Amino acid sequence: MPRETREKRPAPCRVTVCRDCCCGTSKVPGVDHAAQLARLRRETRVRVSGCLDVCERANVVVVQPSAAGRAAGGRPVWLGLVNDPAATEDVAAWIRAGGPGLAPCPDVLELYVFPAPRSRRAGPDAPPRDTAPVR
Repeated sequence: MPRETREKRPAPCRVTVCRDCCCGTSKVPGVDHAAQLARLRRETRVRVSGCLDVCERANVVVVQPSAAGRAAGGRPVWLGLVNDPAATEDVAAWIRAGGPGLAPCPDVLELYVFPAPRSRRAGPDAPPRDTAPVR
């Protein structure tokens, strides 16, 4: 792709994928974890994080809005139990459509959405984290 074309395209939303003690391991059987990462990487930048402290929802994927999406009011969307290729495809399609703030979350993905966890270090009254920690 010519350089001038790349520079004119707005940056897409990003994805953070938990891969630590539960997510991305044999504790979630029957999932091709490498294929899931590869599929999401074909759509956007993917960051692999350490444990996001929501192991009961493994595999966890956080879709973060692009700059344009954030300007339009989009915020990170936490998705849990993303454990089959169809769910990964739904995430990929939403990213392709623009993601948070630019495209509505597909109804099928609403089944996977959960509130961002509160930071355990900040205490029980802390507001939810706005971004996922990355190692």
